[in-house]
Amino acid sequence: MTARLWLLGTAPIALIASSAHAQEPVVVAAAAAPDVDEAAPVEGDEIVVLGFGQTRQVQTISAADMERLTPGTSPLKAAAKLPGVNFQSADAFGAYEWSTRISLRGFNQNQLGFTLDGVPLGDMSYGNVNGLHISRAILSENIATTTVAQGAGALGTTSTSNLGGTLEFVSRKPSDTADVVASATYGSNDTVRAFARIDSGDLGGGLMGYLSYGYLGTDKWKGFGVQRQHQANAKLVKEIDTRGSITAFVNFSDRRENDYQDLSYDIIARRGLRADNISNDYPTALQIGRVYQNQAAQSAYAAANGGSTVGFVAPWTGAGFTFPTGFGTVDDAYYDAAGLRRDWLGGLTVDAKLTPDLSLTSTSYYHHNKGQGSWITPYSPTPAGALGPNGTALPASATSTTGLASPLGFRTTEYGIDRAGNQTRMALTTGANRIEIGLWYETNTFQQARRFYGMNDAASPNRNARDFQANAYRTQWDGKYDTETLQYHVADTLYLGALTLNGGWKGLRVNNAANLRTGTLVVGEIKARDWFLPQASALFRLGGGAELFASYTENLRAFVSSATTGPFATTQNGFNAIRATLKPETSKTIEGGARLRSGGLQLSAVAYHVDFANRLLSFANGAGIIGNPPTLNNAGSVESYGAELAATYRVARPLTLFGSYSYNKATYRDDVRNAAGVVLQPTAGKTVVDTPEHMAKGEVAYDDDRFFARVGGDYMSKRYFTYLNDQSVGARLLVDASIGYRLTGMGGVLDGLAIEGSVNNLTNRRYIATIGTNGYTARGDNQTLLAGAPRQWFVTLRRGF
Repeated sequence: MTARLWLLGTAPIALIASSAHAQEPVVVAAAAAPDVDEAAPVEGDEIVVLGFGQTRQVQTISAADMERLTPGTSPLKAAAKLPGVNFQSADAFGAYEWSTRISLRGFNQNQLGFTLDGVPLGDMSYGNVNGLHISRAILSENIATTTVAQGAGALGTTSTSNLGGTLEFVSRKPSDTADVVASATYGSNDTVRAFARIDSGDLGGGLMGYLSYGYLGTDKWKGFGVQRQHQANAKLVKEIDTRGSITAFVNFSDRRENDYQDLSYDIIARRGLRADNISNDYPTALQIGRVYQNQAAQSAYAAANGGSTVGFVAPWTGAGFTFPTGFGTVDDAYYDAAGLRRDWLGGLTVDAKLTPDLSLTSTSYYHHNKGQGSWITPYSPTPAGALGPNGTALPASATSTTGLASPLGFRTTEYGIDRAGNQTRMALTTGANRIEIGLWYETNTFQQARRFYGMNDAASPNRNARDFQANAYRTQWDGKYDTETLQYHVADTLYLGALTLNGGWKGLRVNNAANLRTGTLVVGEIKARDWFLPQASALFRLGGGAELFASYTENLRAFVSSATTGPFATTQNGFNAIRATLKPETSKTIEGGARLRSGGLQLSAVAYHVDFANRLLSFANGAGIIGNPPTLNNAGSVESYGAELAATYRVARPLTLFGSYSYNKATYRDDVRNAAGVVLQPTAGKTVVDTPEHMAKGEVAYDDDRFFARVGGDYMSKRYFTYLNDQSVGARLLVDASIGYRLTGMGGVLDGLAIEGSVNNLTNRRYIATIGTNGYTARGDNQTLLAGAPRQWFVTLRRGF
């Protein structure tokens, strides 16, 4: 399979070579018709382009906009100001992966599509089984554009999860002049961010490249622990006269971050928004574990003895049955938790101009991931004899009556991804027609295991949550999941003067197979397939910078292969019961709108309706740390409708105003019923979880080449975190600001040197940021909330941006 993918990726090189020998070089006409299936172009020094010339709702954020944000900020946070974009994160950079969430028009993150230079990033969810997060895939300084399609991406988008919109990230090209670009940032919580990029310039014959490195290290803004990431990006481009180009890239990331504690309203009421894990206090964590196990053992003894506790002996003598002061339950605080991800992503892209009218683009890629999610838990005490990290057996604790080494255990969920794929598309322009066909194939082997490692009973812990662990004393389960994806598309764009028509379809087949290696996981296969998913769209230019557009799209979301998400995340009996009847989620989206460009003013308005069918509903069962399998079944449909407005106005060259407003009404249309038709949960008419009805964003930016500043506001109305809408988090308004000065006309290394100060959450708003970190329940409180970061400041010195 690897050999076939390699042939697909390298065959276009031979086509370029043979074409170059067969013909004289062809000069491509400058007035070629626009490709409505590609990202909207960024013109001049515009920071946001509102999709002019596109037949869909599309906006593009440029690198100039990223430069206005604190270095290291996620491009998702930059896109948050666009209409219809619901972005949340518990940190200032939007990079803390456990907390980062983005949704569009009521579709959550794992129902969207994400690509980098055409390479699929999967659904970018935490614990991703088929890709990686954009914050690991590439350094933010190396992103040229971020394009958001709120309703539906282009037909050729390499995604099997894009029920809703897509986010397409495009990396910057190497500069044709040699240069060094660097920045250094320091700020709140001992944040250190460093970045450097060396551009080779043109080495001759159109060969150029760059090598870059980035580092981020910061203390958590509450509690104890650090979040740290090393990244490196390398890119090499060879231009082949007018025949095309060959691009190779390798990206590396090593991220290790201590987690914040997930909260509930009950915990917030008793301990406040700054409640967190107690990673600085191992003795208290041990005591909480001892008390919990004494309580659980006493309850079990009483249940078995008619309520009597006569003769009961506690497993931890002297620990008692009362939690330390300030702790009401065992879930109020854990000792520590962390996420570790190490990724390699590489690829080769060939752009070939085979004839003046025929072009071909082919990208082959490979992604390797090693990951670990750590939770030091009182639910799984360490037995005596378990091995420590150095391989030495841990002795029984002197205070344990049951031969346990520690009341705590180190629980991991371990990940491994090896996936390779190729996307090839060919386009032919004949008169007023542009016809495109494309094929995407990917094979993905995902390995996932749940293991437990021994903790000690001493003043200091013997393991660090940010280290990959060794010497497990128990493997609860270990599964191997193979996913094979095949997708094709056919598209035709017809240019009829003021009218552009675009239509086509895609088809896909995704085979999912689960194979058990250890434990009692599900074994079996399931498939999602639809060979005809149509799209149709139109654009009509009214003249004077005004245009109308409309589109219709059908999409399907394939199943995912995992022990913790999707159809395999249940028992074998449960899977056997649903396999024959479970249907993949589907969507039908209609949208229409208008755009206007006049002088420095850009306006965009759109209305839409979405019919989302075969919704897969997963109910969380217990606290996330326990690891109970969720309940999954088709639960009817969702109706969404709304409107989005966006405007950008260049008042004068230095001053730009931007604003957007979104209205979205997303409701469940059906009750949740069992196989016999009995209503389990009356969800019909309830608002979809984590879907604010109103969002408004605004920004003022000033840049006269020397002095620059920006201030932005982000308002979001309340969001529900139960399916029956009895629990919600309130509305919030966040304000960020920055100000800086750069040297120009100095010559030498000082030219372009800039200093900048920035503040996030300027008004120091106390609020709940992310919801649903541990899933959603039908009703009642749930430990699934994360507090937002307080006001934080940063100072940056940079050159070359």
